[in-house]
Amino acid sequence: MATTPSSATGAAKAATVAFDKDAVPRDPVPRNPVPLSAGQEQQVRDLYHKRVRQKCADEVKEFASCALNRTISATWACRQQRLAMNNCMVAHATQEEQDRAREEWFATRELRKREREEKERKRIEQEKFHREWWGLDDEGKRKFEKK
Repeated sequence: MATTPSSATGAAKAATVAFDKDAVPRDPVPRNPVPLSAGQEQQVRDLYHKRVRQKCADEVKEFASCALNRTISATWACRQQRLAMNNCMVAHATQEEQDRAREEWFATRELRKREREEKERKRIEQEKFHREWWGLDDEGKRKFEKK
């Protein structure tokens, strides 16, 4: 609300009214709690395409078996299989499916975080073992024993 000098009393009234958080409708769990980076959006798209391909696996398999050992002739020889595959993909490639893929991505976020942490822990252990095995210091230089 923009205030002007003539509406100073209106601004004072607006300032005294408390914000009612229950008046704003909210989902119990936000669908998109944070904006995703380009890489994360690509992961969601990959998951989305994978889910659509899984739903149309039979049609894709039929088209692939028809197109096997064919080049340009697959265009007209496998027309029915291609149309069936494309129709299946279009039927399942909906915004709802994309939302489900996004929800699945958010649901598995903690799992991916734990996997990254475990991978980093193993990398550090391997690096430590390598340094001990070869007698290297923190800079990667060989430590010489003095006799």
